[in-house]
Amino acid sequence: MEKVSQSDIDWLSQPKENFDMFSPKKVETKAKHNRPKKRKSIGYYVSGFLFMTLSLVVLPFFILIRTAVYLNLDQQWNEWGSLLGGMGACVIFLSLIFFFLFRKVKQKKTMVKLTMSALSMLVGGFTIYGLLYLNSVNAKSEAIQEVYSSLHPILRVAVASTTLAEKDLVITDIKRTEEDYIAWGLTPLESSLHYVQDNGFVHAIDLRTIGHSELRNTALEWSLKVMGFQTIRHVGTADHLHVALPISGQ
Repeated sequence: MEKVSQSDIDWLSQPKENFDMFSPKKVETKAKHNRPKKRKSIGYYVSGFLFMTLSLVVLPFFILIRTAVYLNLDQQWNEWGSLLGGMGACVIFLSLIFFFLFRKVKQKKTMVKLTMSALSMLVGGFTIYGLLYLNSVNAKSEAIQEVYSSLHPILRVAVASTTLAEKDLVITDIKRTEEDYIAWGLTPLESSLHYVQDNGFVHAIDLRTIGHSELRNTALEWSLKVMGFQTIRHVGTADHLHVALPISGQ
């Protein structure tokens, strides 16, 4: 009978875990970990970038305005309540995006409080900016800037949102009176939304289309239409885009 050496005895005395490492399952698992990871394609990163851009730059403003228009026209909320509702929807949407991106953070309660507070201030600050300020670049004349505060609040914030993407946007007209139509040699329009309405606000603006490509003008028109506004393209010597917010309840 063959003698068992001390080295054989030591090898057999090893813990069971050392033998398990040679089992087929262990070897297979180790092989899997050692496999080189597949590199993600450029298309993956491009699509991810486009998705994040759409989610963080475009959709928040669309949700703010579209929700406000819906609440004003379909639910017949007043202008300020509708705008607050749109702001709330925007904050909730942005919060969901941030919660998804930072879902692995341990202090979730703290993160929720800080995120909601920061986003509320951000959306609120932008809304106040849109309500109070119109850049001279976006106004045909000083007269347009002077009557900007008479424009419906939702339209004002819509203008501010649109100028972020279209810096060359120019408002050519806001407030009109019957005397204006007469001075132009036109019959006054009784139902014109350029008049100050019963709620104290003007519900229409005219945007310059002359000097811009047809692609740009069409994209602008459909973007505002999707937001819920009425749009009419007037083509002629005074080519412009008429944008109006219908009267709630009519």
